Amino acid sequence: MKVKDVMTRQVVTARPEMRLRDLALLLSEHRISGMPVVDGSGTILGVISEADILAKERTHTAAHPAGFTWLFGDREAQDELRQHAATTVGAAMTTPAVCIDQDRPLRDAAALMLDRGINRLPVTMNGLLVGILTRADLVRAYIRRDGEALEAIRDEVIRRTMWLDPDDLSVEVREGIARIGGTVDRRSTATILERLIRLVDGIDVVESDLRWELDDTATLPPDDTDRETGAASLVARERPRPLRG
Repeated sequence: MKVKDVMTRQVVTARPEMRLRDLALLLSEHRISGMPVVDGSGTILGVISEADILAKERTHTAAHPAGFTWLFGDREAQDELRQHAATTVGAAMTTPAVCIDQDRPLRDAAALMLDRGINRLPVTMNGLLVGILTRADLVRAYIRRDGEALEAIRDEVIRRTMWLDPDDLSVEVREGIARIGGTVDRRSTATILERLIRLVDGIDVVESDLRWELDDTATLPPDDTDRETGAASLVARERPRPLRG
């Protein structure tokens, strides 16, 4: 699943010349905590958030015990002074904006948010803003992926590929972890089931509690441990494509 599949396409944006008081009203009106700042062409200039507004309101007194050293070499102090004195979005925004391309996988977006400690990512296509992705979007996407993955396991893997009745087995998917239990005819059948479930899009881990009536792996040639008899020989004959929910 890619960023463009779950992002919000209708994005509330700010212009750099907007007053911070007007921005505060806009954030409150839309019940959001931040937004991208763009120019007339849709190019992202930065991001502005409640934290940037709070930085202006914070008392600046005693922030620089070293006197005027901030004026000549303390970049952090200069940024703080700029935010404190800002009256427009362009003066208070954070630059450069951390963005992500719409065709990147969701796992890259999640990693970027965690690494940078941010709650939202402007989404771009050819450098222009096309959407916004939030942590809440990611949570909803992973919940949806679990449902789609479970459906794919039951219908595509168990029923259509293995010709088994999904109701005879217990299957659940949560946060990308598939758990399967029950009894099948042969050990090789359990092996191929586990391997095919790992191919389903959205599955990261398979935890199996499958049991079998016959252990047919005893018929394997001594040095051919990568092959199984019966149903499991499907793995040796074919390379199944990833199954998508």
